[in-house]
Amino acid sequence: MPVTGTTKPHPHDDAPDTAETFERLARLPDGPERRALRDELVRLWLPMAERIAVRFRGRGESLEDLYQVAALGLVKAVDHFDPARGRAFEAYAVPTITGEIKRHFRDHMWTLHVPRRVQDLRNRVRGALKELAQTTAGRAPSVAEIAAHTKLSEAEVRTGMEALECFSALSLDAEVSGTEGYALGDSLGEADPGFDLVVDRAAVKPCLQALPERERVILYLRFFDGMTQSRIAQQLGISQMHVSRLLSACFERLREELLAEAEHLAEAG
Repeated sequence: MPVTGTTKPHPHDDAPDTAETFERLARLPDGPERRALRDELVRLWLPMAERIAVRFRGRGESLEDLYQVAALGLVKAVDHFDPARGRAFEAYAVPTITGEIKRHFRDHMWTLHVPRRVQDLRNRVRGALKELAQTTAGRAPSVAEIAAHTKLSEAEVRTGMEALECFSALSLDAEVSGTEGYALGDSLGEADPGFDLVVDRAAVKPCLQALPERERVILYLRFFDGMTQSRIAQQLGISQMHVSRLLSACFERLREELLAEAEHLAEAG
């Protein structure tokens, strides 16, 4: 269906004049005719949407995907535009499309969650770096220069520069700069089971000190010297069965005291 209207100036040189068409679209009930007119409006305004998408290239997303996101924003703009408010369509569509692209980056492209304020700082610092690069003769601008250019504090500039590194995450298989084949994952530590052992020993120490001397000796011989119950019995001059009963009694007492201490700490906390 042809789109008609009077010629008016537009911010975009090739923007179609579709004011009357939007008015007609608003009057039409849902149906094939309305959908065809809507699709035609989307087609006519698509070049503008793609120009907006081009502004966001080089930020980790392919241009083809940016075109698709911009087209989605354009469809939303066409569907929600109200010509009765007297605004030109492009004045409504540009922020709608731009907002859709920014939401796409915020929701799908940031590997790490970064607060909106920090994202804004990142964008201002990123823009300043591009602008200052034209006047610094290839030298990286200093934090002070970026702060003066953006009217931000130096602390805010540093925050924005740190956020530049948060847009995407490196693979753990990525090679560490300045090394030969040393992967990032190789530099990561892991939990040391020895720490748990230290905590357990510190927790059980007061309970062990409260045991009778013979029970302490038996535990020491069994778990520090690695002696069997039979050898312990021979050394102490008692039966192996008696050693077994003493060990069981020690374990039960230690278990009860540790559980009681844990309950006490939980109530105090």
